Amino acid sequence: MMTPIVFVAGARPNFMKVAPLMAAMEARRDAGPALLVHTGQHSDYAMSEVFFEDLGIREPDAHLQIGFGSHGVQAGRTMAAFEELLQAMPARPRGIVVVGDVNSTMACALVGVKLGIPVAHVEAGLRSFDRTMPEEINRVVTDVVADLLLVSDPAGLDNLAHEGVPPERVSYVGNVMIDTLVRQLPHARTLDMPDRLGLRAGEYALVTLHRPSNVDVPEQLQALLGFLRRLAGSLPTVFPMHPRTAKRLDELGLRSRIEGVANLHLCGPLGYRETLGLQSGARVVATDSGGIQEETTFLGIPCVTLRKNTERPVTVSHGTNVVVGEDMEAAWRAVTEILAGRGKSAASSIDGWDGHAAERVVSVLLGAWGRQ
Repeated sequence: MMTPIVFVAGARPNFMKVAPLMAAMEARRDAGPALLVHTGQHSDYAMSEVFFEDLGIREPDAHLQIGFGSHGVQAGRTMAAFEELLQAMPARPRGIVVVGDVNSTMACALVGVKLGIPVAHVEAGLRSFDRTMPEEINRVVTDVVADLLLVSDPAGLDNLAHEGVPPERVSYVGNVMIDTLVRQLPHARTLDMPDRLGLRAGEYALVTLHRPSNVDVPEQLQALLGFLRRLAGSLPTVFPMHPRTAKRLDELGLRSRIEGVANLHLCGPLGYRETLGLQSGARVVATDSGGIQEETTFLGIPCVTLRKNTERPVTVSHGTNVVVGEDMEAAWRAVTEILAGRGKSAASSIDGWDGHAAERVVSVLLGAWGRQ
């Protein structure tokens, strides 16, 4: 019996990437066994288990139950628990696959390399060039230690070449996030999310916020709440609150600034299909999420990114994304352009964003690590 390949997921952004990878492994007779490890970096139902149900991901083979904590605490707990899991396995895995840029990604990559197990990083080469972002550190460290770098954005090839990565470690495979979108979009649209909220397709905005640079800085969070109120004054606005954002609003006593605002629909975190259903019908999306920048680009929905930079430049050069920084006046001007019909409203074709990236990933893995 061939030893397994271990796939690691830990937080909401990972699940949409792991789902098509597991499906692609199971579709290949020669793939051999695949083990799924859930680190539990996101442990509550709304940020974790609901995605397993939505995306049809089978139960994980191991759940490390790491839970919330600071970056150092999460990384340390994950490394200790993942190392113990690997050392308890009857045979050394063929390889370890980590995805994205969360703490689990970096921690499990480091453990694998230190134990002499090959590591592949799916979504390698993304760079915001902003070392104040914890995700950027996770990306850089993971790419330095990983054996196989599987790239999703054309800019990733240039970034890795500039960093001196040998080309034999790098493969352009495309975007596995788009695989999930393509698979789930028909079902997402049957949910009629706009109608469930009393909205009309193409006549509302969707806003998501969760990054520390936005929600952990009181002055910036207050500015964003002002932007939300202003946006809701122009068209109905849906604001699903990430747990981190809701916690900060309560800690700072700011929730009252957006409660009861006309045309501002507040709710808790939504499942993947619900979020996708809302995105696909939105007039404009404002976000600090990297994944949503990609999804809106594929869907052709105008996106205003509320960050100083993006690690996904193809969403700007070939897509519908406009990066406005932390200046809410710039954000409002971008929204005004979109509502006036002058904003980006169509995406060009992006290589590898075709719904088959996971199949290419699995082909690279089996070519490097063997098949049955």
